[in-house]
Formats: sequence, structure tokens, C-alpha cells
Amino acid sequence: MRALFAVLLLMLAQPVWAATPRDDLVVSPAWVAKRLGDPDLVILQVGDKAGYEAGHIPGARLLALSDIAAPSTGPDALILQMPAPEALRARLAAFGVSDKSKIVIYPTREGIQSATRVVFTLDAAGLGKRTFLLEAGMSAWTASGGKASTEVAAVTPGKLSPLKMRPLVVDAAFVREHTGKRGFVVVDARVPDFYSGVRAGGSPAKPHKSGHIAGAQSVPFTSVTTPDFKLAPADEIAAKFKAAGVKSGDTVVAYCHVGQQASATIFAARSLGLKVLLYDGSFEEWSRLDGAVETSK
Repeated sequence: MRALFAVLLLMLAQPVWAATPRDDLVVSPAWVAKRLGDPDLVILQVGDKAGYEAGHIPGARLLALSDIAAPSTGPDALILQMPAPEALRARLAAFGVSDKSKIVIYPTREGIQSATRVVFTLDAAGLGKRTFLLEAGMSAWTASGGKASTEVAAVTPGKLSPLKMRPLVVDAAFVREHTGKRGFVVVDARVPDFYSGVRAGGSPAKPHKSGHIAGAQSVPFTSVTTPDFKLAPADEIAAKFKAAGVKSGDTVVAYCHVGQQASATIFAARSLGLKVLLYDGSFEEWSRLDGAVETSK
């Protein structure tokens, strides 16, 4: 009898559910619906005007990746680079982001990597603890019974303090110095054909090299996310990073073509509680710098 009583006490002492890092990153349509009237809620739909006009969550504001990227000027400028802190602060405030905002991001139809790039940018800006991804975006919202709006949301500029940027972006020199270094794993987030060298990225005018950064491991963003804009199951994500040699306590340094797809792999790594960094110049810059590459055809 005493043994049974002890077991019952142990069971009651256990939490009904155990929070994981993933629970701090994603939210459900029900979570959003419950807070639609909250003046501190800022919903950002990432995509194009046509997708926004076709229907969005009531109150959502349309954001393009160019809105939160440094200007790409000049013949050799890299695209989709992290902007200067004050420029980023001004742009976020223009979308209504304030010091107390809870920010929900979801993609229109451009893929989860468009939304995770925004999530990463906000995390680097020190707003990560108040930024969430609505998995599956509009399809999840409407499937749950949420109504779609075609009205352009009125935006009151937010009052946002100077950003406390986090050092989450690294350069080519950092990648060279840390590839193969204990505690760091450089991962290529592009699809396997680019990693192997079967295909080369870039444009006809400025093609990338074939292959991947020498010593990098492959964790394609498509292997840790799903086509319907969700994270893959936790055990599948863990298996992918384990196969790449990532251990608990390691820092994942991710890159892709230009720093967008890598943000999805980074988001998946964060869902496991892993430390992350982004090589923002990615393979576009690495190819121009004549960095060492490997193929695995």
C-alpha cells in the first residue's frame, strides 16, 4: 500500500507536459486567435502583395524580406544581408513593433524559409523571446476556422528602443577558422544536389562553385521542415543533426545560397536547444572569395 501511495505521489509531482525549446518558437492558430485583440500583438505575413490581398489573418501586416535586409547596391553586392541595427530598428518600428510586442510570423506561399529568415533577424535583434512562428501559416489558420481578411491593416508605428543585437552572424573568416573545430559543426542547408555538386547555384552571369564548403556537413532545410510550412517531427530533426555529427552543446554554423534556406535549418536546430550561427554571405560569398570547396558526386 505504501509503495502504491509513493508511486501516486511521484505521478502527481510530474508536470502534465514538459516544455521544450520548440514550444518557445512556434504557436498554434488557437494561440493567435485568443490574442487577436491584444494591442501588443504584431502579426507579420511574409510574402508578396498578391498573396496578402488574397487573404490574411485579420490585422496582419505584409512584410517582404527586402524590408528587413540591407540595401543590395553595386555590381558585387550580396543579397539578403543583415541591415545596420538602427536601420533595422526603424523598419521594425514602422511595422508597429514596440518594446512589449509579441510578434507572430507566417509565410504566404514562398516557403517556410522566408518566415524563418524573419524570425532569425528578429532573434539577432534581441527580440527572439517574443517572436514566434505560426506553423503552416494561412492554411492552418483557415483550417482551424479562422477568417481571412482582405483589408489592409492600419499600422501605428511602434516605440522600439535601440536594439541589443546578438552576435549570431559570422563571416567567411570565422567559417574558415571553425570548420572542423571542436564544438562547432558547419552545415550546408541547401538541397543535396547543390551540396554534392551535381548542380551549381547562382545566376548565369555569376554562377556559384560546384560542391560545398570543405568540411561542411549536409542538413538540408527540406529535411528538417515539411512542404506545408512546418518543422519536421522532433525525432527526425534530431536524427538529421546527429548524422551530421552535431552533439549536445555544439554550435551549428549554417549557410546556404544567400542566407535564407539556412535560417530554416537554424530554426530547426533551435527547436532542439542547439546554439546557432549564420554565415550570412553563404555560398554566394564563399564562391567569390575562392574558398575551399568539396564535391561528393
